Amino acid sequence: MIAVPEQYADILHSNALAYVATTGPKGAPQVSPVWFGWDGEKIFFSTTKARQKFQNILREPGVSVAITDPKNPFRSLEIRGTAHGEDDHGHRVAHLIAQKYLGHDATPETPPAHEERVVI
Repeated sequence: MIAVPEQYADILHSNALAYVATTGPKGAPQVSPVWFGWDGEKIFFSTTKARQKFQNILREPGVSVAITDPKNPFRSLEIRGTAHGEDDHGHRVAHLIAQKYLGHDATPETPPAHEERVVI
């Protein structure tokens, strides 16, 4: 569970991008912008098993997530912690997050069979 000060909760409910920092295979940092969700306790996002950020998290689960207030670029939130992944069967979480950002499912048609999605 993440303890976020109440005055920053609006950022977690915004349509801002989250910047997820992981550690690459040679120890260098890698940062990826992602759409994210917040359930009141955890921040989460969907990605594929083929993505470098997922491979990085499998090897080194320590991450940092930065989110800037879309209304005020001088106000931001950083969350540090340990990430883990679970299968996103049927792209359920990918669709949930797409609804937040787009107002519709991520993939209206059937997702590619080879695309294995996970929730981080």
